[in-house]
Amino acid sequence: MRRRHFAKSKEVLGTLDDFVSRSGYRITPIVVWAENSEPLRLNPEEVAFAYRIPLDGFVTKESVSFASIKESTRPVIKIALMGSHLHAPTAAIIYQFSELLHGRIARVSEFEQPLFAWR
Repeated sequence: MRRRHFAKSKEVLGTLDDFVSRSGYRITPIVVWAENSEPLRLNPEEVAFAYRIPLDGFVTKESVSFASIKESTRPVIKIALMGSHLHAPTAAIIYQFSELLHGRIARVSEFEQPLFAWR
């Protein structure tokens, strides 16, 4: 059995909205305070890259864009970050978190995934 490390309950700040992907997965983001966290260990079968980014200004008005597609009434969200682009579900979750940091409410159910993710 693989050993998993979970945050202590005092480090868990809360959860964000579940995001149900087009492929049927339900993602539940858990927000933890990880001031002195251990180095990240990635499973290469699941994760290509992982970054530690500062909370202050990591998402700006200029970095977020929305597109319309004929296949959905919801906007496709995209965030420019560290020389690349994030798409939903990751972009929707990060956008919701950044809005929460500014005292604003955004719901991930308002955002669509790009067509390439509809598998």
